[in-house]
Amino acid sequence: MATNVRIAPSILSADFTALGKAVQMVERGGADLIHVDVMDGRFVPNVTIGIPIVAALKRAATVPLDVHLMIVEPERHLESFIEAGASMVSVHIETSQHVHRTLSSIRALGATAGVAINPGTPVSTLEAIADQLDYLVVMSVNPGHVGQAFIPQSTSKVHAARHLLDKAGNRAPIEVDGGITTENAASLVGAGAEILVAASAIYGDANPTDATTRLRNAALKGTFASEANIK
Repeated sequence: MATNVRIAPSILSADFTALGKAVQMVERGGADLIHVDVMDGRFVPNVTIGIPIVAALKRAATVPLDVHLMIVEPERHLESFIEAGASMVSVHIETSQHVHRTLSSIRALGATAGVAINPGTPVSTLEAIADQLDYLVVMSVNPGHVGQAFIPQSTSKVHAARHLLDKAGNRAPIEVDGGITTENAASLVGAGAEILVAASAIYGDANPTDATTRLRNAALKGTFASEANIK
């Protein structure tokens, strides 16, 4: 059960001509993090944000930047992204050949270290590093494009991931990324998610400030339901 919920709007769906304003709008709605999707056109079929944009976002944001590296050889770029302002950095287990070393490098550079897993990657792949994670990102869509539909099996995957981390004695939070809406937020939190990343559900709304607040309120229903079941 998640005891805390954090909302991380993804600027991938924001107006790139006014990113500072986009950050301010979701912060007014209670955003806890700003999620930054970095894609290289190799690991995923899209190219998005680079280091200069992260640096600009750092100047605009008052909440931490959660940088998701959907790139090959992420270890080559860790220092640059963290120097630019990343407070949290996640790398894909599918792209990092020496994931223990990569996680240690992220922490040594002063950031929180996470691993992301794709929908087709089983939770069991994390067994060897379950006690090493500061947070885990469960992808609930196949990464690469915004606006995809949530994969329903992701909820049970979150539950399995929470069990694996708990078994390893690690209370690291689980972040869910992809297709998050007010309709599925509560069930994900009930399954163990604590950080919800939303792009279209927030920046596709006419009022991103209100959309951020609505998503938090919907997610909190999952916390309340879980607490009621325990009692």
